[in-house]
Amino acid sequence: MEIHPIRNTRAIDPTTTSILIVDDEPSVLKVLDYWLSMEGYHCTHASNGLQACELLRTNDFALLISDISMPGMSGIDLLALAKQQDPDLAVIMLTGVEDREVAKQTMQLGAFGYMIKPIKPNEIIIGVTHALERRRLSLLSQHYERELEERVRERTAELQQRTFEIRQREEEMTIRLVMASEYRDEETGLHIRRIGLFADMLAHALGWMGDAMANLRLAAPMHDIGKIGIADHILLKAGKLTDDEFEIMKHHTEIGASILADSDIPLLKMARDIAAQHHERWDGSGYPLGLAGDAITESARIVAVADVYDALMSNRVYRPAFSEEKTLAIMQEGRGSHFDPTIFDCLLENLPHLREIRENVNTRYTKAY
Repeated sequence: MEIHPIRNTRAIDPTTTSILIVDDEPSVLKVLDYWLSMEGYHCTHASNGLQACELLRTNDFALLISDISMPGMSGIDLLALAKQQDPDLAVIMLTGVEDREVAKQTMQLGAFGYMIKPIKPNEIIIGVTHALERRRLSLLSQHYERELEERVRERTAELQQRTFEIRQREEEMTIRLVMASEYRDEETGLHIRRIGLFADMLAHALGWMGDAMANLRLAAPMHDIGKIGIADHILLKAGKLTDDEFEIMKHHTEIGASILADSDIPLLKMARDIAAQHHERWDGSGYPLGLAGDAITESARIVAVADVYDALMSNRVYRPAFSEEKTLAIMQEGRGSHFDPTIFDCLLENLPHLREIRENVNTRYTKAY
């Protein structure tokens, strides 16, 4: 291969133009080094695959030019190892024998070019230019992708923060709304706080996720908001209600649904359904509409179980709190009639979490909220 002088026609960035040339023929190394050096590239030589591997391991090259047929490690093997070590490395393969299958194999392994010896100077320079430009564009694309991913992460974090702040405001409004009950009956106020946490825990155990579960945690405490419209002499009566009084008490479901009606906000829609349906029963014997089974929204079925569990274990003006053992015995009788059996079984499986919630709710505030 003769050496032809070539005029340097452009400025080269040495940080991206370090080239490793691998060939077992010294004359090929010499002439390629001369041509490329005249173009401003910094060239390093290796006479075999093993030496090239060591140089690739200890140096940062933009381009590898390698012969295919060499003693010991072949150029194909070197190509595979080099691309495994540095997927962004540009590679041009040289061969003295044209072979379509070999050319195809080098392309599949990630080579940017495949040249047949003897090679002309302009041919190698054009090939190197194209290979390095493809590498530059690939790296630029990766940079843009990383930058885009970072922007997406930042935007997602901003949206999550905004969602968190909105949830905080919704939670504060919800708590302030249901605190109206605390001024009439402090124990009922604590019950309201616990119900949201119980419902949230049960929903999570049942596979709820995302906004639906977050909405339930805030909607559940509004299940008895309609009791605002029930007179004190009935609501706080220290004894069993008469039939007429009980009929009046039952209206709290309709009052609550009316208070929460006509809203397009998903949270309030769920709260309306819970207020209206949390006294419906699985077998259809509940009130106010006598809904049964899946006709009752799952959110209301969850709250119904959580509501009775906590109510039975809480002091009321007409009776002291029951033990958990007695509470569960009473509720077991209603499995499949009063309560959705799947949700009731979920409650039994998660009793340790329910007990922890009860312990965390103190006389006025709750850390868990």
